[in-house]
Amino acid sequence: MKVEKFFIPSSEAGAQLEIVAAKPQHQGPFPTVIFNHGSTGRGHNKSLYLRTVSPAVVGNYFVERGWMILFPQRRGRGKSGGNYGEGLALDGSGYSCNVEIAIAGFERAVEDVDAVVRHLHERSDVDQSQLAIGGVSRGGILSIAYAGMRPNTFRGAINFNGGWLGRGCPNHEIVNPSLFERGAAAGISTLWLHGSHDQYYRIGHCRGNYERFLLAGGQGQFIAAAAGHALMFKPALWKNHLDLYMDGLAAAELLDQ
Repeated sequence: MKVEKFFIPSSEAGAQLEIVAAKPQHQGPFPTVIFNHGSTGRGHNKSLYLRTVSPAVVGNYFVERGWMILFPQRRGRGKSGGNYGEGLALDGSGYSCNVEIAIAGFERAVEDVDAVVRHLHERSDVDQSQLAIGGVSRGGILSIAYAGMRPNTFRGAINFNGGWLGRGCPNHEIVNPSLFERGAAAGISTLWLHGSHDQYYRIGHCRGNYERFLLAGGQGQFIAAAAGHALMFKPALWKNHLDLYMDGLAAAELLDQ
């Protein structure tokens, strides 16, 4: 996967966002997917904030299918400017379990995705009719929710092991389903890929999030694979499911033409 790195403005003055992008070798414009990173575990190890996240296993998958992929690093992550402020406790102990603090951190992440979408709309090498969004862990729930918060933007949304708060926080039973529910308004097909042995999110909780999403009017497919939170790095467990999903998006695009 041949990548390029560049920076775009965020909503915060002086805080630019680092983007890692990869695209096919042929001429565009390309169908394009934004892929959102997750948290840093418990949030207490600040050295992890500085790691740029652009998993080759995901990038190669989309590029081989003819898609361009962007891996944005939200504020305070990777080489992006600004402070990392996605729901951290004030005492520096890591991510807060407080509902209000957690939701405020999510809303901050939404601002950064808004900046990435603005950037996409300005690019001539992007097929504006074929945009998708995906992510892992916090990036997974962010992607599903964001698609519903910004309807008529994306054709698809893909969630690997999504959740905002882990089961170490009792309030994960409040925060996660309420955020996933926001995605229902997208009115698009979604794909949920979860590990049945995830150390952060019990599979029953994940199914409950999905059911809440469906009850709110969401559309999608839920896949439980025999893996943990590292499912994304085991493409043998998800490639066939994602192939079918992406084929479905392509077929829908043809019908709309």
